[in-house]
Amino acid sequence: MLGLGSKFTKKHLSVKLVYFEEFDRVDDAFYREKQIKGWSRIKKEALINNQKEELKLLSACKNKTHYKKL
Repeated sequence: MLGLGSKFTKKHLSVKLVYFEEFDRVDDAFYREKQIKGWSRIKKEALINNQKEELKLLSACKNKTHYKKL
């Protein structure tokens, strides 16, 4: 890595892209990023691993603490 990009990325050079989405509009991308940032780690891992059924369960469940780590 060359250290180009945001300040965070420059400071943390061991970065590996594990998931991305493409949007036509920047505001849609910002909304989605903010949405995902609010998710639990378990839900983010389900998204990264394309576990759609697990995502549905985690989205429907109010108390997510009873799910085991993926």
